[in-house]
Amino acid sequence: MFASHSFSLFHSMESGSGSGSGSGSRRSVKRKLEQDLKALSDERDSKVLVLDYDHDVDADIRRHVALLNSSDPAALESALHSLSQFATNDEFVESIHKSGAVAALLKHLKKQQQIEALPHDHDDDVNGYEVETKCAFTLGLLASKPEHQQLIVDAGALPPLVDLLKRRHCNNSNSEGLPYLLRRAADAITNLAHENTSIKNFVRMEGGIPPLVELLEFNDMKVQRAAAGALRTLAFKNFDNKKQIIELNALPALTSLLQSEDPTIHYEAVGVIGNLVHSSPQDMKKDVLVAGVLQPVIGLLSSSCLESQREAALLIGQFAIICPECKVQIAQRGAIKPLVDMLKSSDVHVKEMSSFALGRLAQDSHNQVGIAHNGGIEPLLSLLGSKNGALQHNAAFALYGLVDNEDNIAGIIKAGSFQKLQEGSFRAQPTKECVAKTLKRLEEKIQGLVLRHLIYLMRFAQRNIQIRVALALAHLCSHDDCKTIFIDNNGLELLLDLLESTSPKQKCVASVALSKLATKASSSPLVDAAPPSPCLKMYLGEQYVNNPKDSDVTFLVEGKRFYAHRKCLLASSDIFRAMLDGGYREREGKDIEIPNIKWDVFELMMRYLYTGTLDVNLDIAHDLFRAADQYLLEGLKRLCEYAISQDISVEKFPHMYQLSEAFHATSLRHACILFMLEHFEKLIAKPWFCSLLRCLVPDTRELFSTLLTKPHSADS
Repeated sequence: MFASHSFSLFHSMESGSGSGSGSGSRRSVKRKLEQDLKALSDERDSKVLVLDYDHDVDADIRRHVALLNSSDPAALESALHSLSQFATNDEFVESIHKSGAVAALLKHLKKQQQIEALPHDHDDDVNGYEVETKCAFTLGLLASKPEHQQLIVDAGALPPLVDLLKRRHCNNSNSEGLPYLLRRAADAITNLAHENTSIKNFVRMEGGIPPLVELLEFNDMKVQRAAAGALRTLAFKNFDNKKQIIELNALPALTSLLQSEDPTIHYEAVGVIGNLVHSSPQDMKKDVLVAGVLQPVIGLLSSSCLESQREAALLIGQFAIICPECKVQIAQRGAIKPLVDMLKSSDVHVKEMSSFALGRLAQDSHNQVGIAHNGGIEPLLSLLGSKNGALQHNAAFALYGLVDNEDNIAGIIKAGSFQKLQEGSFRAQPTKECVAKTLKRLEEKIQGLVLRHLIYLMRFAQRNIQIRVALALAHLCSHDDCKTIFIDNNGLELLLDLLESTSPKQKCVASVALSKLATKASSSPLVDAAPPSPCLKMYLGEQYVNNPKDSDVTFLVEGKRFYAHRKCLLASSDIFRAMLDGGYREREGKDIEIPNIKWDVFELMMRYLYTGTLDVNLDIAHDLFRAADQYLLEGLKRLCEYAISQDISVEKFPHMYQLSEAFHATSLRHACILFMLEHFEKLIAKPWFCSLLRCLVPDTRELFSTLLTKPHSADS
């Protein structure tokens, strides 16, 4: 049984977009922070930092770090802004770390928090938020590499960052800077915890998850997005964090965010849900599903955000295997149509995830028909030609599911599935195995009502569909159905017409189908290695060959006498009977001259007549063949045909075929036709072949008419 899962490059990530690699998602978070920095700069009419080629950046960084301890608010603000701009460039991050910026930022961050903890007039909160916001923002930018993450955490950054998240309850009238602060704190935690299990655990132990869950319902949408992004990172491949997020009742808020009209928000929300589900125990997946996320996730399949579509499709694929009922529920709630539409997306990852989800859903018999009914067959076939290995495999796996339902077979073959599966170039071994199993499953379905429907299409559908059906049936039908399909219902004529097509490719496709059909229809080789001996009255035996004992007739061959026996010759062929008993002059003569046959050829011919058997050497087969034809020795002639047919090649083909025609050598002619079908691509490249093909087609028709109508033995 083929495995019930898809081979896929999962794109469920901690944050951001890309191929799923850590570097790709980290760059995405860094880009978001850089965009936020630009927005802040624009808000404050700040000038863009432009450096001369020979500018001493290290000295400049050290100067700004020193200014972090300034009591002048303007100098402090300038230093924070410049350091955050430097931090957007990976080339400067190491220098910023070496300058001691992290310790200075944390010292200032803690100082501001100590001030916040004291009773004071909240009129100063705006300035305090701005300093803390820029400190948190810069710390997030500096967490660009795993070693930098650990340095910042070891310096004690997490506790104050978590404390910043807890400012959410501040309700004073001058708290307009609070949303910026909460966003920067959440973003900093996102960057610090990215793909770092120990830091993810540390965030949980420091109490960072509860305030993030509460921020999902904060009255600022950008804060909601930042909190969801942090939870997404913390949930990725971390069971304890997933468990706590669910226990803190985050799912209702996340379900609401899934339905946000803001793509940036529902993208982060579906990312959290995806990470809660991915690689999680079944009971945790069920908890997520029961929370009511299914319908909003299905809705995201039609989102304007491609990344949300991708994440939603991945989730649908994961939900589909929770239980058999889930596959049915997902389809009933309307997932199939948008998933099929996603197969036509310009984004390769969207196509990959939608085909992954459809492959999972196609393990249900009703969904199999639903996917086909919603137009899924053609785009899945198209994806088989993808150069993306995961996408190609997902499409193949989905088609494997669709083929399981007899109601789909005619539509699948009408769409040209068989040819694409047979001729496709598949990159990964699992994909090749999947395609082989799909073709085998397709073959098993060609019977009963399915076959009747296909025969109907082959007779009455449009011409191109008739040809597709005939080609597929040549490969897939059973031995017992060959005559019904190809003689009684005109399938053979469709293939022969295609063989005479003006398209070289179509000619080759037809030749392959006919070759397969010939193999299927033949219970034994068309040219027998040991054809039955003629019904002779007697075999005298080997010892009487050219033996004068009891000889009553002598032949002169190349001036030498060959002793023979009249009773053996009379039983061998009509020619010898006419020669010895008819009105020919040879009847009266004791020595009969044989003028046109060499001694060794004549001797072998006589040996066959005396024994009924002969090993025909290729070196002498042609001369012996002509002698057998001359003396009407059909058994010997067929032995020679068999030997000659072993020597058919592309270069010798015209001569061999002409030989079969000249001597009415049916077995040799059949062997030539089978050789042509098997080596068609090589033959069609020869300049003489096209004119010869016109003669070969009628003979091919005659061959298959014989093959497909002759009775077969019970065990054939």
